[in-house]
Amino acid sequence: MADREESDLKDVLWKAADKLRGSVDASQYKDFVLGLVFLKYVSDSSGDGAFRVPDGARWKDLAAPAGSGTIGARIDAAMDAVMRANPSLAGVLPRIFSGVDQRRLGDLVDLIGGARFAGSAARDVFGEVYEYFLEKFARAEGKRGGEFYTPSSVVKVLVEILEPFKGRVYDPCCGSGGMFVQAEKFVLNHRGRRDDIAVFGQEANERTWRLAKMNLAVHGIAGDLSSRCADTFYEDAHPDLQADFVLANPPFNMSDWYRDAGDSRWRFGAPPAGNANFAWMQHIVAKLGPHGSAGVVMANGSMSSLQSAEREIRAALVEAGLVSCVVALPGQLFRTTQIPACLWFFDKDPHDRLLFVDARGMGTMVDRTERVLTGTDIAEIAGTYRSWRRGSHSDVPGFCYSAGLDEIRSHDHVLTPGRYVGTAAPDIGAEPAADQVERLTKELLAQLEESARLDRVVRAELGRLNG
Repeated sequence: MADREESDLKDVLWKAADKLRGSVDASQYKDFVLGLVFLKYVSDSSGDGAFRVPDGARWKDLAAPAGSGTIGARIDAAMDAVMRANPSLAGVLPRIFSGVDQRRLGDLVDLIGGARFAGSAARDVFGEVYEYFLEKFARAEGKRGGEFYTPSSVVKVLVEILEPFKGRVYDPCCGSGGMFVQAEKFVLNHRGRRDDIAVFGQEANERTWRLAKMNLAVHGIAGDLSSRCADTFYEDAHPDLQADFVLANPPFNMSDWYRDAGDSRWRFGAPPAGNANFAWMQHIVAKLGPHGSAGVVMANGSMSSLQSAEREIRAALVEAGLVSCVVALPGQLFRTTQIPACLWFFDKDPHDRLLFVDARGMGTMVDRTERVLTGTDIAEIAGTYRSWRRGSHSDVPGFCYSAGLDEIRSHDHVLTPGRYVGTAAPDIGAEPAADQVERLTKELLAQLEESARLDRVVRAELGRLNG
């Protein structure tokens, strides 16, 4: 399908979704819409072997009498039938359609019926539509949207740096599964196969866990997200996993979390009860295999916190040679939070230097409140890291710097990139400040004189007209 047709399909479906607005609780809105669009997709693609859809559960069986008062019950029954026929969807699809405005629901079914998800490109098209909807819902929900969605440009930085070509990929707080989708795209873009990576994840929020299971099914990713939602700290769903790659965006500064001070994961020190940032990091490090690597989104406070437990854990991680890189991100990447963010990268192959990247000046504003990292930005950050790993790195003042342990110790293991990268070198061809002030002053005085002249002309003309 051409990009234009795909864009039109996204717009049509999003406008169709507005049919339910006002008759459905805002927190459930995405479950209704994504569930219905998913049912349309599996019905259209059932002939291609992607999913089994029993008779009576196909879209035509629902849409024919869409205006009748039983449409919600028929949709719920169809969801049940599809889940029974496809074990990977067991307990995943929403059964919440009987209690909403049936007239509006019938209108929505009629509108979605115009979408077509068939042919060899159907999975890719629907995957793009599903991700588009997740992003739109995350924006609409504001802060709560951050519970299930990480901006795609941030995920792409993680993936491009880690390069998960092959192996076990893990996310302990997987949200709607965006990390896995981007990892799969990376593999396919580099001529790999879908089964080159094995996906493992966990999610504590049941509705978000359902979104993730659906998202993986949409993209044809056979992942192990456990049979139900669960708290990673209280009940680790993958206790014996040794991952090759970990990608994660844990909740920032989580204060209400299950803490067992004697947990074996706290190899570098027990995290403070009031903040789970270093609990997440230690859990992730504990999951890495012998040559594993990880990329984690964190609140900026993790780089410089002077709280004793956090400072000691941070120092221990650095001294163990596990932290390979820290990236300071620009503001406004996360529409759902104003907390400044950064990226931490871990590597089980120890080293005695750490790369600092200050990307705060990067990104492009897409509207008044949201910034995105462009493909060029992502390539520059990832390319800098790869050069550093190859041993061909050159420091760039104001952007990147490779520091040894002695220098990091001198900063009390504070890892804020701005402390290390310095300021950008001045542009040699730039106009000296004194000359610039003189030139601008002359230009301003000339403009003021011209303004005064025009004022005299206008007054003279007005006097002539009044005379």
